Amino acid sequence: MPHATVRERQRGRAKQLRQLMTPAETLLWRYLKANRVDGLGFRRQTPIRNYIVDFVCHSAKVIIELDGASHDFEEQQKADEKRDAFFVSEGFQVLRFANEQVMSNLEGVVEAIRQVVSSRASGLPPSLTLPHKGGGNSEAVQNITLNTRNIRGSQS
Repeated sequence: MPHATVRERQRGRAKQLRQLMTPAETLLWRYLKANRVDGLGFRRQTPIRNYIVDFVCHSAKVIIELDGASHDFEEQQKADEKRDAFFVSEGFQVLRFANEQVMSNLEGVVEAIRQVVSSRASGLPPSLTLPHKGGGNSEAVQNITLNTRNIRGSQS
């Protein structure tokens, strides 16, 4: 998927959501951020087109959404279906868990995530980290790209 431009307003909203994560999001993030799921990288509260997803693993094309009580209402469920259909059309698989599932059965949730991402990411190299704020020079990015190609080439 080509990199889409993110509006400044949406970027600010994503940053705000990262600062105001629910207890369930915080708990799951502790596992995901340390690359504890098969060494794959995840991002949190990430803008994708007109939406902000709770967690995404770009290399496996998996989105994880945690749903609170507001998702029990029919109107919100219809919005979630529309949102999920968009992500599926973009090649993602969406996993939805209730906040209560994460709080009461974290190991089960992590195992379900592990099974899906490992099946979708089999044969892929680990996700590259993003440059720190302020970016990096283009030469460094080119070196990373060349090294990644060399690694892929040597595995063939």
